[in-house]
Amino acid sequence: MLDRAQAAVPVAVVGVHGHGGSHLRTVAALAEQGHVRLSAVVDPRRPDDAPAPWFPTLGDLLSSSDPGVRPEVVVISTPIPTHLPLARAAMEAGVDVLLEKPTAASLAEHLALVEVAERTGRRCQVGFQTFGSHAVDAVAELVADGEIGDVVGIGAVGAWVRTTGYWRRAPWAGRRRLDGRDVVDGVVTNPLAHAVATALRIGGARTAEDVAHVVTDLWRANPIEADDTSSLRVVARDGLPYGFGLTLCAPERTPARVLVLGTDGEITLEYEHDRVLMRTPRVQVEKTYGRTGLLEDLLAARRDPRRRLACDVRDTGAFMRVMEAVRTAADPRPLDPAAVTWTGEGDERRPLVDDVVSWCEEAARTARTFTELGAPWTR
Repeated sequence: MLDRAQAAVPVAVVGVHGHGGSHLRTVAALAEQGHVRLSAVVDPRRPDDAPAPWFPTLGDLLSSSDPGVRPEVVVISTPIPTHLPLARAAMEAGVDVLLEKPTAASLAEHLALVEVAERTGRRCQVGFQTFGSHAVDAVAELVADGEIGDVVGIGAVGAWVRTTGYWRRAPWAGRRRLDGRDVVDGVVTNPLAHAVATALRIGGARTAEDVAHVVTDLWRANPIEADDTSSLRVVARDGLPYGFGLTLCAPERTPARVLVLGTDGEITLEYEHDRVLMRTPRVQVEKTYGRTGLLEDLLAARRDPRRRLACDVRDTGAFMRVMEAVRTAADPRPLDPAAVTWTGEGDERRPLVDDVVSWCEEAARTARTFTELGAPWTR
């Protein structure tokens, strides 16, 4: 936990509309405890009721002559193509960073961020919130203790719902490229990126070199550039297969799950709720764990140089290897319209793909793609 005796750390939030609002609430909660103070907010669009001095760009903030607004930590919650330039500018100015996921728009940009962190000695925490979950460590301990025998595969099932309004929320939403820059905003790389990153983390894949190869099977029901219903097979350097079945076109949203499949049982992690369920022939156990917020974890690491960040930028290389495969893959193919039912009106209109949840489950458990499994809407 944070030490109340420490002086409040000045924190700035970059990107305060949309998801940035959750970061403002986190900072406010820590400020009430005396651990931080909100020194500034940065956004091209000035908030109606700015809770701190406002700057239109990070450069304006970092060049300000006012010592009261100078941050020691910045939280960056901005469009994916801006992650590298903003995080680089902050670290080169001597500021530690909490950077929203995904880390960057390409593997090359990820490597550039790692270089900046190592060159400047600054900390760069990436916003995969599940990495702060104590449930993730609990799963790793159960596996290490041999509770489900030998691990033969890891999978993730994500069956979520997104409406037309979601894809209209920003110019970059649902795009693969925008204004000549990579965006890669699809189901694998943004809404359900946590499923991919958490599964890889549990299996011990952290760096790009830990991933041997990736097979993508990208589809879309919505009229967008990116994928909204996709399956993946990832094979780690040690030969362990990972299967992913992910969709934003389910009948209803259900908890995303990481599955650890063993020779003597399996473990299910519902990472949104920090809930672990282990089933073996001998026992069935369910337990819910707590989690440490990533900003709180970053502050703790600033006080203790020996402490490893929960989600250091260096530890997102395996996820970025998967994202790179999605980025360089052929454009997602449209699903057979006969298998898609539309419901709702206006911004609430959304597609439902026939039996998509069961196909996602099968892809996760077998590490075979929708096409390999013969899902009818892929023919």
